[in-house]
Amino acid sequence: MGIPVMIIGKSGSGKTTSLRNFDENELYLIKVLGKPLPFRKQFESTFQTDDYQAVAKALVKTQKKAIVIDDAGYLITNHFMKNHASAGKGNGVFTLYNEIGDRFWQLVEYVINKLPEDKIVYFMMHEEKNDIGDVKPKTIGKLLDEKVCLEGMFTIVLRCMTDNDKHVFRTKTTGADVTKAPIGMFEDEEMDNDLKVVDTAIRQYYRLNKEETQEEKTDGKA
Repeated sequence: MGIPVMIIGKSGSGKTTSLRNFDENELYLIKVLGKPLPFRKQFESTFQTDDYQAVAKALVKTQKKAIVIDDAGYLITNHFMKNHASAGKGNGVFTLYNEIGDRFWQLVEYVINKLPEDKIVYFMMHEEKNDIGDVKPKTIGKLLDEKVCLEGMFTIVLRCMTDNDKHVFRTKTTGADVTKAPIGMFEDEEMDNDLKVVDTAIRQYYRLNKEETQEEKTDGKA
């Protein structure tokens, strides 16, 4: 069972910048858009696509344990922009919105049900406010918001923010956003936006490093 993690934030809040401390050969980066990275480092394993099937195949094929789908929300946007003009009206539009919701939901389900437990997939998404003013991941259509509650599919949702010119991750909700994490996973409610530190914390919390776990068992028997 793979672990999906959602990272939300405004444009320019530091979502992609948070990748900067991964080694060049440590991370598998799936770019939905063709934007250059906001730092000099280039990752050896990089793939650009907005095709859901190609993304799913890449998730399985890569041997990397940390995977980032950058601009993941544009899987939804691009699907809409490519198909809305030909959808027509009435049932055609309804079908399009159903497809938009279905495919993104299926991708998250794929991560949860088809990937090994030590693979963590980070979904980088923009944020928006819903009708009652709560900050949530930006989507299109009501299916993902009203029927699925997209953030409900994730145990870990971090919010990327700017605090006095410093980029940070929020690990606990302010009461007006969907930020959340398991009890005790992160020490502070606010931390540097370093996804490598986040990845390490998640693996330690769930004991995903099999070598370290085996060493702990061995030490316990001594």
